[in-house]
Amino acid sequence: MLDWPFVGAEQTHTKYTKADEITPANVGELEIVWTWEPGEVPLDEYGSRPGAFQATPIMVGGVLYLSTMYMRVVALEAETGEELWNFDPKVYQGGPKGAPPTGFKHRGIACREAADGGRIFLNSRDRLYAIDAATGTPDMNFGNDGSVLLTEGHGREVGRFEFDQTSPPVVFEDLVIVGSRIPDRLQRRFDPPGTVQALDARTGERRWVFFTIPQSDDSFGADTWENESWRYTGHANVWGLMSLDSKRGLLYVPTSTPSSDDYGGRRPGANLFAESLVCLDARTGKRLWHFQTVHHGVWDYDLAAAPNLVTITVDGKVIDAVAHVSKQGFTYVFDRETGDPVWPIEERPVDVTTDVPGEVLYPTQPFPTRPPPFSRQGVSLDGANDLTSETHKLALQELQRCRLGPLFTPPSLRGTLQLPGARGGGAAFDPETGLLYVRATDQAETNQLCTNAGDDPEFDVAFSNNCPYGASLVMFREADSRAWRRRHRVSWVRYRSSGHPMRILWQ
Repeated sequence: MLDWPFVGAEQTHTKYTKADEITPANVGELEIVWTWEPGEVPLDEYGSRPGAFQATPIMVGGVLYLSTMYMRVVALEAETGEELWNFDPKVYQGGPKGAPPTGFKHRGIACREAADGGRIFLNSRDRLYAIDAATGTPDMNFGNDGSVLLTEGHGREVGRFEFDQTSPPVVFEDLVIVGSRIPDRLQRRFDPPGTVQALDARTGERRWVFFTIPQSDDSFGADTWENESWRYTGHANVWGLMSLDSKRGLLYVPTSTPSSDDYGGRRPGANLFAESLVCLDARTGKRLWHFQTVHHGVWDYDLAAAPNLVTITVDGKVIDAVAHVSKQGFTYVFDRETGDPVWPIEERPVDVTTDVPGEVLYPTQPFPTRPPPFSRQGVSLDGANDLTSETHKLALQELQRCRLGPLFTPPSLRGTLQLPGARGGGAAFDPETGLLYVRATDQAETNQLCTNAGDDPEFDVAFSNNCPYGASLVMFREADSRAWRRRHRVSWVRYRSSGHPMRILWQ
């Protein structure tokens, strides 16, 4: 029985295994041997509810370890599905504030083998827990009775419900490394900045911290925040999966958008290190190189996927590379050590016209020349759904309600139809064939900004995408309800993923 010791198989996130007993010839003969379900339900007394079950189990020594939506850790016997133990941090007792809008969720845990036994590490909301892998009990030598608080030492106060964890830690030597999730609904001055923290795996003591937004005038990247907007801007956090080259001691960190996702009027400039791939020395937290994939982001194009560490041959040269797929359908490929692009990445002019007061868009964006995009980019009337002549006529009418344009067309008060939308995907790498397998999300979304009504203390931006009708509904608010329901079932954009028009639900 082969182990799967990390969420991505290895911390390189190839998601590849050498298991060869299951083949294309016999996969159809597989039968379900056992099932296990979390059994978690809404808890009215706390107002908490579970979201989607998104965890990837790890397997070490014939035992599966996984996290549930309510962030319990469960150990299962791999052969039988028997539950060996479960650890419950009782995050649901804190209520839903700060949790993802679709309910509590968690994507996995990490394991560290040591001479004194294995430890399971769970980063849950604002804490990191160390759990004995054999018994499921907290390691009382770690932090305070088995856990440490992660919200201290951020340069500004970080409240309990302003900091969350949904992706597993990285384990390297005697360190456990975590990012953070800052709730998107938090859009105000001095909201929490993104951090990557490394803690001693035995004691819980913090060994280093890297801020994704500069914290002083002389910090690298501070000049990309005009008007010293780094002082009060938050987010750019690392909520997705990080990757590790353990041989070189290199940590690859994908960052998200700064606050707020779709309006940058009070943070002019490129805004480093938001929406960037950052390479850190895993032992010290020192930045070694970075590449920003979106300047002054207003499209919610944060880097959601785990970087894939791959070895490829280009023009006869073997290159240890890092490949990173993005929401906008690009794959960025760099030399793992130097950060040099394997193929040229061009800075190209983009549309910066906007009807949003105070917004100043960045004049260029980076476009990889290879590999080609794996999703369609941009929307025009040429892409109107032509399933039937009637559908085509309706599609043209509805599309003309929105602002249309190529990739990086700015959001607008009118509503910009954005393709790809702000959904994410991921990739896996087969080292035998050199193929990168990508999950693409070829789906359009409406990126619309509305004036802030000023009735929510967590919002103090002038504009946000928290529109009263919702981003997709505003296009149809003048239609009668019966016609609206009929039209809402069919996308007004033609989808060509399979070579044929497809009916899809507009979201």
